[in-house]
Amino acid sequence: MKKTYVFSQACLFAFALLIATFCSGQTNSPAEGKTDQTSDQTKADKIDELVRTYAEYGKFNGAVLVAERGNILYKKGFGLANMEWDIPNQTDTKFRLASVSKQFTAMLILQLVAENKLALDVPITTYLPSYPAEKGDKIHLHHLLTHSSGIPNYTSFPGYRELMRNPIRPAEIVKLFADSALQFSPGERFNYSNSGYALLGVIIEEITEKPYEQVLQEKILNPLNMKNTGYDSHRNILKNRATGYDKNGNTIVNTSYIDMSVAYTAGGMYSTVEDLYLWDQALYTTTLLPQKYMDMLFDKHIPAWRQHYGYGWIIGEMPIGNSQDKVQTIEHDGVVNGFSSLILRMPSDHSSILFLNNTGGAPFYEMSKAICGILYDKAYDFPKKSIAHVLLEKIKTEGITAGLSFYNDVKDQSNYTLDENEMNLAGYDLLQAGHAEEAAAVFLLNIEAYPQSSNAYDSYGEALMVLGKKTEAIKNYRKSIKLNPKNENGIQMLHQLGVEIDKADLYMLKTERSWAKEIFTFPLNFAPELSYEGIEEAHFPKGWRKTESPEFWSYAFVWNINQSKGLTAATLENDLQLYFDGLTNVVNKEKDRVLPKTVARFQQKGKGNDIPTFTGTIRIFDTFVTQKSMTLTVLVEKHYCEQKKESFLLCKFSPQEFGGEIWLELDKIKLRDNMCEE
Repeated sequence: MKKTYVFSQACLFAFALLIATFCSGQTNSPAEGKTDQTSDQTKADKIDELVRTYAEYGKFNGAVLVAERGNILYKKGFGLANMEWDIPNQTDTKFRLASVSKQFTAMLILQLVAENKLALDVPITTYLPSYPAEKGDKIHLHHLLTHSSGIPNYTSFPGYRELMRNPIRPAEIVKLFADSALQFSPGERFNYSNSGYALLGVIIEEITEKPYEQVLQEKILNPLNMKNTGYDSHRNILKNRATGYDKNGNTIVNTSYIDMSVAYTAGGMYSTVEDLYLWDQALYTTTLLPQKYMDMLFDKHIPAWRQHYGYGWIIGEMPIGNSQDKVQTIEHDGVVNGFSSLILRMPSDHSSILFLNNTGGAPFYEMSKAICGILYDKAYDFPKKSIAHVLLEKIKTEGITAGLSFYNDVKDQSNYTLDENEMNLAGYDLLQAGHAEEAAAVFLLNIEAYPQSSNAYDSYGEALMVLGKKTEAIKNYRKSIKLNPKNENGIQMLHQLGVEIDKADLYMLKTERSWAKEIFTFPLNFAPELSYEGIEEAHFPKGWRKTESPEFWSYAFVWNINQSKGLTAATLENDLQLYFDGLTNVVNKEKDRVLPKTVARFQQKGKGNDIPTFTGTIRIFDTFVTQKSMTLTVLVEKHYCEQKKESFLLCKFSPQEFGGEIWLELDKIKLRDNMCEE
């Protein structure tokens, strides 16, 4: 399946991949394989060499500005703002900000709070009485600002790609989700949602009785003299406006059209790196807000993506180059059709890194990590050549045999990098050019490199369909939706192939339909010591986070992993201790607090059975609800699939002892019969 990224939807797994990028690789330069960090190079020289190499490798096309201790150290444009007219990007080129816009919306809300026109802890129906009361009475501004309202994200709704083509009024955006059920109780957890920030925009307009664009101009842009920043509209003539493009493999195409009224206050602004520098520096002052409210913007309000979310900002830390050192950061990225952006601030010394790009995504975090290395005099990585890009060019110019030979020669070399999404796009470049056989070969390489990727199987299935290989296409689409039951594209394609799928049968476990289900990919980012590959599927009853419920802290999960046939109680104890220690530390809201370690104790039940079963207890610290240690009773079944050499580890948990009421329900949870089928 060809992925199109609209807004920044960073989730737990995407962030895990970014973190993995931080920690990987060797120090390489484009020529010698080692970074030139001699004393006669200034920091600006090093940054220029680094970013220029990213641009030469086709990984960056935009503008960058780096500030050190409050002063501009480096700024420059790379590539073209308009490829039809060969107009270069410069530091005053205007780019769409996408979700970086959220921090401006958050600032406007806090300004109105400081003026006693809004309150953070009252129901939003106070300001929007027409919003459905059964939901709005539970949701506060704080929940909207921190993505903890439970309102589903309207940019993820079916049909959004058609919706984004046409102008829409703010009230019509609200209608898209106002009647939708909440995904969880407000304040319960973080779940990134553009809907919440759209509601904030409507509230700003309701309270001020002015359009958002005017309020933004009067309360932020004019005071900071940000003359090259504004609320975007395709109707306006903007000097130095960048055109948005996407990369299909090595081919640059005009991006899909989006009317920016659809992005609204969640992602509808444009700016330049020079203007964003003015914004960045103003945030160290009280020009826009008293200090009390400035601090609120950057408080660690809720755990998110292994870091924390403030009000319109991600609060965390970043590795400094290749060292073990880290620097505290305040940042946010954004992605919208054809554009990506990042503002990364290091408040300890008022340094910052600003990126704007107009060819879709760019490896901003990888680039920022290296620039941090330069700023703080640590070793850092140079970019590596993309295997996918060179492979695609080889296939186009020399044929598939030469391409495959190149791939096998360089796939393990340290000066090349293999990226799943780049390989996927290379395959689609070939498929759309009518080279289905070659595309299928590239997709198959991607499956071999990323065997747990649902998207890799989906894409290969599409190429097989084009080649008329229906049976093989069905097999790969089935594999795709087994890895990701939420893959609607795979389900639709199977329907076209005459195969109907019951969504209830897509999951590995049988539970009541009312139970919530989540899919995660190994290696789990919060427990990297678990070196398995595979997937986790967790099932939760409605009352699992309510202390008064008989279902409290009772749930089940299954791991489909590359674990060998044997399993001992000691291995199981170690694995679950690593798992829960990582999980509770990620959810822990008080990062300075040292949590007690998880303690697991198991014994094997009925040795010699075909399905080894273990019973025992696990003592964990409940960071989700009670903030106390608690003991869970545990039952674990080990199923081994000889055909696929895979293991299914089914784990059931409850604070109730065996024989309790909830165990009547947990005992019904079984592995589906077809899990060992290819």
